[in-house]
Amino acid sequence: MQIYVKNQKIFKVKYVFLSKKSTFALSFRDITNNMAEVKIFSGTSSNYLASRVADYYGKDLGGVSINRFADSEISVSFDESVRGCDVFIVQSTFPPSDNIMELLMLIDAARRASAHYVCAVIPYFGYARQDRKDKPRVGIAAKLIANMLTAAGADRVMTMDLHAGQIQGFFDIPVDHLEGISVFVPYLKAQNLQNIKFASPDVGGVSRCRKFASYFDADIVICDKHRKKANEIASMQLIGDVEGADVILVDDLIDTGGTICKAAELILAKGAKSVRAFCTHPVLSGKANENISNSVLTELVVTDSIPLRQINEKIKVLSVAELFGKAIGRIRDNGSISTLFINNQQILGL
Repeated sequence: MQIYVKNQKIFKVKYVFLSKKSTFALSFRDITNNMAEVKIFSGTSSNYLASRVADYYGKDLGGVSINRFADSEISVSFDESVRGCDVFIVQSTFPPSDNIMELLMLIDAARRASAHYVCAVIPYFGYARQDRKDKPRVGIAAKLIANMLTAAGADRVMTMDLHAGQIQGFFDIPVDHLEGISVFVPYLKAQNLQNIKFASPDVGGVSRCRKFASYFDADIVICDKHRKKANEIASMQLIGDVEGADVILVDDLIDTGGTICKAAELILAKGAKSVRAFCTHPVLSGKANENISNSVLTELVVTDSIPLRQINEKIKVLSVAELFGKAIGRIRDNGSISTLFINNQQILGL
């Protein structure tokens, strides 16, 4: 038996049994991982989703107290012991910025309360659109958020449909990047559309659109847009033929709805039979609901990674609670997250 100790923590204990035919090695970390109790908590903004995630996992949502001083300063605490537990904290980081601060403080509180493991479950990763320097003298907010999560003490991050997949490289800890397509594809298949084509609302989303189309063996078209400034489109052109097709617009998020609605008008004007939009994160700021209601879209399908601010008859919400609940189970059991991706589900028959 070998024991390595640093800062009063046992890093590794290994038992080795040798025989003529077999070698058996068991890591102490594996033993403690299997022994640790899983506890799931939520920040203020994602309580509606976290409770369902916990339910799918088979646990009650843990209790936390989030209070504010008179000057709006946040104070957080856990209402139960997390010592030695695997802690999963669910919180999407959409505005206001208090949501990010709550998540950071909950991670820090769990670490200081001697949690065995802390995973930040972030269905919607805010500030992901600021992932590069696209003009002089700007910050890279996505990298800053990644640094802050790591500094707060997160051991792992679980998220879904980042604006750019490369953001995973901003972290020096494991990142599980789930896909909204896992809930979108079954829903779309149930619609039994005959002549289906997929459209990307901009050139940057072509890869996401092509992946979606591959499950239906369908063609894609591209809306090439030019912006003068953020949230304002100067011009848009359609690349591809949509005559007589039921077109599906695919994007990672919908903000004001300007791009999606303008793309839908352009596609319908080019002879499409119908236009639907599938966007994972319903940011829906400004006049988004009004824009969608007045648009030519047959429907807008989103997930519950962000709660809807108001009901809209054109918006269909699909829950990702089961997807995240299963992912937590895979992490807890040291299983494969890739089995949750729809392409692998088809291959494995899950």
